[in-house]
Amino acid sequence: MSFTYATLKTAIQNYCETSETTFDNNLSVFIKESEERILKNVEMPVFRKNVTGNATASNTYLSMPSDFLAPYSLAVISSNIYSYLLLKHVSFIRDYTPNAATTGLPKYYALFDDTTFLLAPTPDSGYSFELHYKYRPASLTAGADSGTTWLSTNAPDALLYGSLVEAATFLKTPEEVVGYEQRFKEALGALTRFGEGYGVRDEYRDDIRGAVQ
Repeated sequence: MSFTYATLKTAIQNYCETSETTFDNNLSVFIKESEERILKNVEMPVFRKNVTGNATASNTYLSMPSDFLAPYSLAVISSNIYSYLLLKHVSFIRDYTPNAATTGLPKYYALFDDTTFLLAPTPDSGYSFELHYKYRPASLTAGADSGTTWLSTNAPDALLYGSLVEAATFLKTPEEVVGYEQRFKEALGALTRFGEGYGVRDEYRDDIRGAVQ
């Protein structure tokens, strides 16, 4: 089973047995809320991305990608050598380099706001950086009715039941909310196990370990 945007909307209407105008106008909201819950609760390789960029000499700030959610690592590249920065609080950065004019190869970084990293010490050159991060993929609702996403193709049950939780909440049917929430958590658990078991396991190493035993 998989969904397009159109077939998911139809499924929600059929499960809830309504196509009332106000309800229909909120179908995209139900789907986006479901996507957000999945994104915030499951670690999957498909939600990871790598980008490179350049800092500006004497500028302690580094811009985040527009789809950034959380960092996995940030490396500064100098003479083709990667040096991974340590994530710290802004207060640590300010204490480590109280004078932003102190420059050098950055060792630390912090999440300054929702669009910017803070580096310490301030870069003394226009270094290249590589960021490995969790990103927010485009919503199913951002495309055409015939469009699909990784979630609608590979995690349709989680996407459906998460949407139904929101739809039942909108309709003020608490008994259905409880039932759909249980199904959503079951689907979320299966998706989590999939991500942990198949997304990060090295089967070659597992085979070797089994042979040694």
